Amino acid sequence: MFSIGDLSRRAGVKVPTIRYYEQMGLISAPDRTEGNQRRYEKNDLDRLTFIRHARDLGFPIEAIRELLTLSRHPEEPCERADQIAREQLEEVQEKIARLKKLEAELARIVSHADCHTVGDCYVIRALSDHGLCEHEH
Repeated sequence: MFSIGDLSRRAGVKVPTIRYYEQMGLISAPDRTEGNQRRYEKNDLDRLTFIRHARDLGFPIEAIRELLTLSRHPEEPCERADQIAREQLEEVQEKIARLKKLEAELARIVSHADCHTVGDCYVIRALSDHGLCEHEH
């Protein structure tokens, strides 16, 4: 049995996050001691570790909820879990593409940074006038 603090340390998740996941129904409310302290089991640690890892990979709460539901049926086909992961991959790829555009635009703006005064500063002008940007971002 783990206290909430011990569970927090072992799973690498802050205590308020554990409480939030309880409120969201991602982990069950634990048994409590006579002193009203939460007591968690090994399966709670495993579930919390799963959730933390999924969050680290950027999965939204609803996708994690569905993956947790799927994980309770090991005999079922894996295609829905694969689809959820594919959707997350596509989301990450879209974010990377947007970030690459931002990187290119910022690099272009900074390359004009040869002014000596703020009045002549290309960075200030470019941020003030979206028309000076080469790409939509």
